[in-house]
Formats: sequence, structure tokens, C-alpha cells
Amino acid sequence: MGPALAARGYRVVAVDLPGHGLSPADPAADLDAFVAALLASVPGTPALAVGHSMGSFVLASALEHLAPERVVYVDTPFGPSRSDFDPQSLTASYEKAKARRTLDALDRQEPAWRPEDREAEAGAAEQFDVATSVSLLASVAGQEFVPPPLPTLVVRPEPSRFVPPAAVESLRARGIEVRSVEGAGHLTWYGHHGAFMAALDGWLAHEVPQAA
Repeated sequence: MGPALAARGYRVVAVDLPGHGLSPADPAADLDAFVAALLASVPGTPALAVGHSMGSFVLASALEHLAPERVVYVDTPFGPSRSDFDPQSLTASYEKAKARRTLDALDRQEPAWRPEDREAEAGAAEQFDVATSVSLLASVAGQEFVPPPLPTLVVRPEPSRFVPPAAVESLRARGIEVRSVEGAGHLTWYGHHGAFMAALDGWLAHEVPQAA
């Protein structure tokens, strides 16, 4: 996504949040720590901010300071998060998922992805620190995520367990644009890069009314 946005004239800053990419692990990190890391990494006021999955919680909490012109959320769970949070179960689930994201496994599981996408995802999984992300989610357990009132696009795969049809209706009722990428997965741009960028392009090409 980064090179594609750069080709469209954006200066792209891809942020490695705590426990992701080259950023160090922080098993005690809460939402405030993630927001601070994001704000320290993004210079000035961006024209466009993009958040995916749990990163969207961080982005939304930083919007007051970032003040971007537009915001895109990719396959983001909206509404209240679960209050019966079980760190041990989530840790086990994440560890299991991480173990399945090797390059060999992705070659078998995701033949429609481009080779560079499989390599990128395998590398990201290897660098992903489970404890840091579990700590983040524990800090927001029971809270409700509602997109702040900015020009906003939600891109979701079809189907999506995080943005089901009822959530689509609720978002659209609030004046938020929702676009779907048929057949994609949670990492919506992998394997469907053209359709994903088309969803962004179609929205970025038009003036977007302020969300209600």
C-alpha cells in the first residue's frame, strides 16, 4: 500500500507500532503508550491517515493531535470491545496464529498473494511481539470504538467478521463511506491489491462531506 500511495503523490510514513516491525517490544504498553509512539513517528499534519485492525484504535485515539484531512480504517471492529477479556486465551491464540505465518505456510495457504506480499507478511509475523499487543487490547477491554467525526472511509473484506452488515448500516447512517473488497481477507490488500486501491482512489477523488 505504501508504494502505491507514494505513486499517487503522498509522502508515506509507515509506522511500526510497539511490538511490530523494528519497534521494540513493550509488554506493559497500554493505549496511551501506543498513541505516544504514533505521535512521535508522524511529522506534521497528514493529509491522509490509514489504520488497520487494532491499529485503528490507536489512530482514532491520536486524531485530536494528528488532525488529518481524511481517515481510512481497514477491517476495523467498531462498537464495544469485549469486557470479558482473557489475556491467556488471547496470548495462546496469537502465538498459534504467529506460528502459522511462516513463508512456507503462506506459500501453501495464500497462493493468490503476490510473492512479495507473502514475504512481507512472514517477516511481519516473525517480528510481531504477542505480549505487547495483548497488553494493548487489555487496556481497551470494554471500551467502545466509534470513529471520530472526520471525513472517513471504511474498507472491509466481503465477508468480514469485524465489520458485519449491521455495522455497515450503522456506519453509513453516521455519514461514513463503507466500501467492500469481495473475497479479500483481514489483510485486505493482499491478493486484492487492485480492488483495494480502487476503493481508496474512488473515495480520494471526490470531496467528502464532514461525518455527522
